[in-house]
Amino acid sequence: MADFCRRLFAPCCGGRAKVDYDNVLADSEREAVADLLNYLENRAETDFFSGEPLAALSTLVYSQNIDLQRSASLTFAEITERDVRPVDRATLEPILFLLESPDIEVQRAASAALGNLAVDGSNKVLIVSLGGLTPLIRQMNSANVEVQCNAVGCITNLATHEDNKARIARSGALAPLTRLAKSKDMRVQRNATGALLNMTHSDDNRQQLVSAGAIPVLVSLLSSPDTDVQYYCTTALSNIAVDSANRKRLAQTETKLVQSLVHLMKGQAPKVQCQAALALRNLASDEKYQLEIVRAGGLPPLLNLLQSSYLPLILSAVACIRNISIHPMNESPIIDAGFLKPLVDLLGSTDNEEIQCHAISTLRNLAASSDRNKQLVLEAGAVQKCKELVLDVPLSVQSEMTAAIAVLALSDELKPELLNLGVFEVLIPLTESESIEVQGNSAAALGNLSSKVGDYTLFLSSWNQPAGGIHGYLARFLNSGDPTFQHIAIWTLLQLLESGDAKLIDTIDRSADVMDVVRLISEKHVEAEGKGGEDGAESEDGEAEVVALARRCLEIGSSGGGGGGDGGPGSAGGSYAASDRT
Repeated sequence: MADFCRRLFAPCCGGRAKVDYDNVLADSEREAVADLLNYLENRAETDFFSGEPLAALSTLVYSQNIDLQRSASLTFAEITERDVRPVDRATLEPILFLLESPDIEVQRAASAALGNLAVDGSNKVLIVSLGGLTPLIRQMNSANVEVQCNAVGCITNLATHEDNKARIARSGALAPLTRLAKSKDMRVQRNATGALLNMTHSDDNRQQLVSAGAIPVLVSLLSSPDTDVQYYCTTALSNIAVDSANRKRLAQTETKLVQSLVHLMKGQAPKVQCQAALALRNLASDEKYQLEIVRAGGLPPLLNLLQSSYLPLILSAVACIRNISIHPMNESPIIDAGFLKPLVDLLGSTDNEEIQCHAISTLRNLAASSDRNKQLVLEAGAVQKCKELVLDVPLSVQSEMTAAIAVLALSDELKPELLNLGVFEVLIPLTESESIEVQGNSAAALGNLSSKVGDYTLFLSSWNQPAGGIHGYLARFLNSGDPTFQHIAIWTLLQLLESGDAKLIDTIDRSADVMDVVRLISEKHVEAEGKGGEDGAESEDGEAEVVALARRCLEIGSSGGGGGGDGGPGSAGGSYAASDRT
């Protein structure tokens, strides 16, 4: 410390004759130098951010002697390197004053000190409130690389506080930050891209960045050899791609973006791989990108990440493949690339609800368009895994799993296999779930399974069990008063009555609690024309359909049999399912 002190004050008092020293420094300045040397010698017991030590430093700051200002700025830089804590304006104002100095050495040390203090949350807000952005922006435009680096580093720290981001965006800082992101000095480049990343967490700031021309700079830096720069740029672009207008702009102007991100997924830095997959996930909110990622060879690296042992990589990859799987043209390529088994395995990630949701949603998407793909999803063990887990997983996962079974049950060829797997054991109890979505999806799956099965033995044996059986589910839904639930129940009931199975039809007819409600619904009078605009008309149309289905059920029940569920006059026909894709 003694050596530091001597070096610190050598320019202003070392090597001078006594008389020269007196002429150069005022009494207060000489006293401040002497005091400060003493404080620095005993710095372990000294608080430089208040009282006499701060007063001594401030005397040097406001001196007209540039050497004293340099000494003060270097002292601030040295003490803040080791001691960062909340400070008040009495500490910050001298440092901000030094930032205005025309001297490069003073600027460099003062911005370093301010950047150190800007690590503390309360200091971040106070620095901006005291007008710290203006001199920092001026220093970012300096020709000196060291000054640039420190100023940008300080802005980067300030931009991590939510209260500062909008003020930084409006301050004029984004243009110099964007320019410095292209600096040949890697330290400046890192700080600048880090600051740009910190500015991408709100919609308004993202638009300001786009207007400042940041997108092409960020895209070009994806090929940087520096891992930190890659990470900052990839994450910033991922955030920018959250907005649909920005995705459209990216699609129009950045033709190499997808290929660059696919390349980064093949890299060796997990944090970059993770952000590259998340960026592609956000881009894949649009159809164009869903197709482009597959065409750019994105499936093999995504599969590798999906099979990683590192949780963030798995999560980013499965979120990405979920969005890509939304496009019908991607179903078979994803299946053929070998994703089914790993996705089914991820259903067992009981410690991560988000991974489970993405995995089952992807499987549902892959099964949406063709019976071939439904068969392959079933053969991969998806239904067995769902049946094993669904009663014990979180509601969000239950909703996705029951929706997936409902989609698979759309295939007439798979219905016997699904019934043989024992899905009634979980679907029937889940019609009593606390979640409306889980109830509806489970009922939709039961409805799809009730049509064109051939052998209705299982429906008879499950009429009252488990959990009240099909009987209990139908009674609850019919009595719910909810038009959608009533529609599902009556539609399912109609499929069973049209089964041609005499025992089942007789069992239904003898279930007075069910048929009495159907009779009440059938007697409702529905106006021919809807009221209250288009929504009212839709509601009336839906109610009219429920009434028509109820009447058809009574006709079949009274006659002792139906037409085999082929969708004859008055029948719902077809299928009932949750939304095919998510």
